Amino acid sequence: MSLYRDDGIVLRTQKLGEADRIITFLTRQHGKVRAVARGVRRTKSKFGARLEPFSHVDIQFFSRGSELVGRTLPLCTQVETIAPYGARIVDDYTRYTAGTAMLETAERFAENEGQPAVQQYLLLVGGLRTLAGGTHQSHLVLDAFLLRSLAVNGYGASFTDCARCGLPGPNRFFSLQAGGVLCGDCRVPGSAVPSPETLVLLGALLSGDWQTADACEPRYWREGSGLVAAYLQWHLERGIRSMRYVEK
Repeated sequence: MSLYRDDGIVLRTQKLGEADRIITFLTRQHGKVRAVARGVRRTKSKFGARLEPFSHVDIQFFSRGSELVGRTLPLCTQVETIAPYGARIVDDYTRYTAGTAMLETAERFAENEGQPAVQQYLLLVGGLRTLAGGTHQSHLVLDAFLLRSLAVNGYGASFTDCARCGLPGPNRFFSLQAGGVLCGDCRVPGSAVPSPETLVLLGALLSGDWQTADACEPRYWREGSGLVAAYLQWHLERGIRSMRYVEK
């Protein structure tokens, strides 16, 4: 029997029995972890409200085996709030849908339970903090998070230099299969031809140039969001369900 302590983001919850829940976390040290929280659905629960999606929490786990992730689910025995991002996200529909897509994406990229995914964890914490702060439009925060999540998982897209031959940009054509923009010589059938301003926006979101991203016109971020969603679906091999509810 072992005790573990970690901090993490609550990704989702599932009902278990009459009063319990299974909580799915993305943690700093152990990656994705599913744990049972006993009695949290009762009105007198000490920490039920702390275990809602979007919450950044410090958790103590109790495991019956020698490892946190094993044959049986560990128990959540103690929870302390680090940052209640959910309180500032769930009361706004655009933030909520964008945040839900971020949680689902993070879980998909951290499918193997118990394996550290530190970069993905840090991206999610930073993304939720920015989303809750309301300093940038929700769709831009979501697209920036998706592009950076793809990049840290080995699927970074190029929006300037040719993804095949490296010809310095700007380049006109965009291919999901090729991993970004292509020059005229490397162009493949089915390549899209997005607006130059759209490619500038996507490059800004990937690099964190918020001044450029915030100044972008709606027609370009709509086109950019479509490319990001398609690129994400291509590499995950299936779509993110909550993306259909994100307002564009």
